[in-house]
Amino acid sequence: MSGKQENTQKRRLRLGMVGGGEGAFIGEVHRFAARLDDHYQLVAGALSSQKDKAERSAKVLGLARSYVDFEQMAQQESERSDGIEVVSIVTPNHLHAPVAMAFLKQGIHVICDKPLSATLEEAEALYQVAQASQAQFLLTHNYSAYPMVREARSMVKAGKLGKIRSIQVEYVQDWLTHSLEQTGNKQAAWRSDPSQAGIAGCMGDIGSHAYQLACFVGNTQAKEILADLSTWVEGRALDDDANILLRYENGAKGHLWASQVAPGNENALSLRIYGDKAGIEWHQESPNELIYSVLGEPSQRLRRGNGYLSEAATLVSRIPSGHPEGYLEAFANLYAEFAEQLLSSTFNPDLPTLATGLHGMRFISASVLSSQRNGQWVSLEH
Repeated sequence: MSGKQENTQKRRLRLGMVGGGEGAFIGEVHRFAARLDDHYQLVAGALSSQKDKAERSAKVLGLARSYVDFEQMAQQESERSDGIEVVSIVTPNHLHAPVAMAFLKQGIHVICDKPLSATLEEAEALYQVAQASQAQFLLTHNYSAYPMVREARSMVKAGKLGKIRSIQVEYVQDWLTHSLEQTGNKQAAWRSDPSQAGIAGCMGDIGSHAYQLACFVGNTQAKEILADLSTWVEGRALDDDANILLRYENGAKGHLWASQVAPGNENALSLRIYGDKAGIEWHQESPNELIYSVLGEPSQRLRRGNGYLSEAATLVSRIPSGHPEGYLEAFANLYAEFAEQLLSSTFNPDLPTLATGLHGMRFISASVLSSQRNGQWVSLEH
């Protein structure tokens, strides 16, 4: 990581985790992220609501303390002199808000996987609890922490694209093209279950990432949207494909396509932004490259790790150019920057916050509402 993070690091933060037991994908990702820059020590967890599974998982990870009930964990850890200072929430969506509230009420900082909650009402309730807490909150929209995404944001803010006119983002996969949730696949099952995933399927899972990325790099938010959500797989309760038109606060217009039923696509997150001077293009599957096209000039391919990039990109690069950095490193960037923020009492404007998550839930809720109204424009302004 950058010298900035190294210079302000004083000690390792005591970390807890809720969710992420054996067989969980995202829990292991978060554990890698927490370890990569050595800012955290995982010491406690409620890794499963099933006692045997929780204890097995804790033993494998060498945790000092294992819990089954997250509220008990929050209470008991807050009473210990060596209790956790930060908790990482890696559960299905329906538990994000109640778990976060339990720890925020005890003054324990929260790192939460996206989306913020299962419903907008839960997100608003969580926001109120957080306002009364001294603890801080990080939402892990990891794509915003790629070096070349930070470069793109810096270029937009510096006016290198001119006045932004068009923001186009898509996030497409193919893994749910058939009813995988009916085969016993755990990851597909909870994402297709409204009681666990919330009001949206594809939109909550990957559409939320696409929207946050568009807003982050474009340095704006949508003010109104028109959505058409589809459920192509027979018997599926939630959306698996979405097309959304967006009108942004900065006057730009755009389109968001999110799909988990697009054969031939693994994890194809792409962003294109065009102004009256230039355009930029970034693809998550080639994350170390940013295409920069000035009107009337040959397109340039900017590469991570080079001296011509801005400080914003350099600060979140670890290794020399030509060595790929990607998904895990982006998660780790968020963890490292949050540790720096907590230990140095400084504020990092690039980190996704609770307010980011609340706006994201308004976007998801508005998308569902617009689609239910057969494609009416719905306002996100509050």
